[in-house]
This record gives sequence, structure tokens and C-alpha cells, in this order.
Amino acid sequence: MVDGAKEMNKNFHANGLIHNSNGSLEEKLDELRHLMGKAEGDPLRIVGVGAGAWGSVFTAMLQDSYGHLRDKVLIRIWRRPGRTVDRVTAEHLFEVINSREDVLRRLIRRCAYLKYVEARLGDRTLHADEILKDGFCLNMIDTPLCPLKVVTNLQEAVWDADIVINGLPSTETREVFEEIRRYWKERITVPVIISLAKGIEAELGPEPRIITPTQMINRATGVPIENILYLGGPNIASEIYNKEYANARICGAEKWRKPLANFLRQPHFIVWDNGDLVTHEVMGGLKNVYAIGAGMVAALTNESATSKSVYFALCTSEMIFITHLLAKEPEKLAGPLLADTYVTLLKGRNAWYGQQLAKGQLNLEMGDSIKGKGMIQGISAVKAFYELLSQSSLSVLHPEENKPVAPVELCPILRMLYKILITREFPLQAILEALRDETMYDPKERIEIAQTHVIYRPSLLGHEP
Repeated sequence: MVDGAKEMNKNFHANGLIHNSNGSLEEKLDELRHLMGKAEGDPLRIVGVGAGAWGSVFTAMLQDSYGHLRDKVLIRIWRRPGRTVDRVTAEHLFEVINSREDVLRRLIRRCAYLKYVEARLGDRTLHADEILKDGFCLNMIDTPLCPLKVVTNLQEAVWDADIVINGLPSTETREVFEEIRRYWKERITVPVIISLAKGIEAELGPEPRIITPTQMINRATGVPIENILYLGGPNIASEIYNKEYANARICGAEKWRKPLANFLRQPHFIVWDNGDLVTHEVMGGLKNVYAIGAGMVAALTNESATSKSVYFALCTSEMIFITHLLAKEPEKLAGPLLADTYVTLLKGRNAWYGQQLAKGQLNLEMGDSIKGKGMIQGISAVKAFYELLSQSSLSVLHPEENKPVAPVELCPILRMLYKILITREFPLQAILEALRDETMYDPKERIEIAQTHVIYRPSLLGHEP
């Protein structure tokens, strides 16, 4: 029993639940440096590209953990220059600073407090890259981060980077990495890229398929897909930085995913690894589709638990149906997908966006980039999934009419979201009509269709039949 207890205690520590897992931070860094062939005196260069909430938090977590090992690692973040901080945000930022003694003392020590006083009074204009250096992400003002090394010149940021963290929205990933390719033409070593982006694009010809951010990066840069990974999970950026317990999966080639999972793992942030890159990445985009509708339903029904549960049953049955189109063994995705969906519906920005639309605080004319929140990726995902699943070449058998139909015909929530958000044929209230449609199938029937019919379409993810 004693030996068993010792072994359990060993495993308990090894899983990172008490202290930093699998050795000290310096040991984990040394292991990764060795794998990447770094010589003594040559620091491992890690660069975050994009400074939204999750990208900033991810970079800040690395800085908090490894930033003190300056001889061995250099951590930076790139964001575009020129974005100004408006007066209202500057006033709120000043309140946040003065409510946190640790932040206040830090700014005073760095001789950085006065500029926030001047901005509060309207005597100075702050910039997003300027405040990020002091640990303030424009999309997450209420959660101060550690100070960060900020670079506004993309070439300077990435040209010699060993590890690049893609913190860009999926809608911006292709354009930025096409620019990055120009700066990597003379590279001898191949960088490793970890993408945090959750979104997809639809490619309809010559045959319909999904394009994910890692595939966009591969096409844009020529970096082998073996060196590109995806990290996702049921995470809310501010909660993770405040050390709320969370877990994530890093997906990709075994050579990199296992050592990177170990490197990224912290007592409050457990990182598992998985070899199924594209499917997990697509699932990260799929849940954003239905999160917008969840926010609408919550606001339109005054947070009715019953209505929200009806919506959850319907949207999860559609997601299960879609995963059977995308994956040969979809049951392996059920846990991660439902967990990610659950947290997104509870507190994610896409659900928040749906709520604000329904309350009249936002409108569709404002676009999908919202001040203080960043990019609402669910909007482009609705369009992409609808267009893909509308293709007749993907037809499945209709359960009642016994004839082939496009898969989207069996996804009434997705269809309605498309008609509300994209074509704008219907008002927001129509989402409730979709819930109350008496001709709609029992969610169980949609799941049975997926489970009893062979509807797997490997070509959707670019796989051979």
C-alpha cells in the first residue's frame, strides 16, 4: 500500500496537478531547446502573432513562466501599430489600474503611471501597442497581464523566430502569413507554428472542402504541415490567466506535439496531445456557429432555462450529425466538442455577440469586428458551414422523403442562422420560430440518421475516400 501510495503521488505530481509537471521549468525549456537544436547562448525565440485576448494571454502565460530565463528564451508579441485607445476605454483602464494595488505599484516603478493619468484627463492619446507593453490587452482591459515585449514591425518579429504562436482570427490568418513568407525566404531552419485560431473557410471547387487555419498557414508559407499544430480547448482567456483550472489539446505531428504539451503544461492549465489535427481544428470553429444562436435565445427568452435547453438539444444534435460527415470515428470528438461548446455557450464572445444583437446593443451593420471583443469568428463560420453543406455532391438520404438532399436540409438551426446573419432574410426573433417548428425532427432522430447511415465524407477535410 505504501509503494502504491508513493506511485500515485508520483503520478499525481507528474500530471502537473501540484507543481509544474515533468520537471522544473528550466528542465522543460532545456528539453525543447535541445529538440530544436539550439546552441548554448542562442535563446529560443518565441513570437506571438496577433494580440487579441487569447493570443495575448497565451504569450503572457509563457512570459510569466519562462521570461526570467532570459539567456535561454526570448518571448515577444507582434501587433499592428496605430490603433488608438478612445477616451471611454482610457477612463475605464484608469479605474482598473487604481483598483489593483499590484498593477498600480508596477506602473509607478516603471515610470508609466503618468501617461494613464493624462489619458484619463484627455490630455494624451494612448495606443494599443503602447498599453500592451504594460500588460493591457485592448480586448480584455479588465484583466491586466504581465508586461510584454511588443514589436510592431512584422519582419522584425518573425524573421528569426523558432516558434510562432498564431493568435490571429482565422479571417486574417492567410493574409498575414502570406506576408510572413516573404521574410522567411532565406531561412535555413524551419519554424514551428502553433495556431490558436478557431474558424474555417469553405472551398467549393473542384470539390467542396474545409480549409482550416493550419492549412491556410501551410499554403501561405510553405512550412510543412508536420511543423504546424493547433491548440484548442474549453478556455476563456481571462479565466485562464487568472489561474482558473483549464485543459487544452495540442494537435499535430508526434515529434512536436508531445514535447510542446509538456512545455506548455502548468498546474492550472493541463495540456494533452492528439494526432488528429484538422478534425479538432474544425470542431473549434463549429461550436462558434451555434454559440451565436445560443446568445440570441438567451436574450430573447429572458434567460429561460427551458428554451436554452431546447436550443442546446437541437444544436448539439446538428453538431453530432455534422461530425459524422467529417470524421470516421466521430465518437472520439464528443467529449472535447461538447466541453468546448458548453463553455462557449456560457461565456464566449460569440454567445455574448448573439445576446447583444438580440438586446439591440449591437446590429449586423457593425460587422464582425467588435470594439473591446475583437473578431466574432462565428459569423464567417456560419457562412462557411452553410455553403459547404449546401453542396448537392455531399447529399444524404432524407429520412421521410427517401430522396437525396444536401446535408444542410437536415440542419434547420444552421439554415436559420445563415438567413438571419448572412442573407438577413429574417429578423433575429426567427431563431425562436426555428425552435418551435412543429415539423422539426426530434433531435434523437437526427442523431440516429448520423449513426445508422454511412454519411462520412472524407473529401470535406481533404482526405482520400
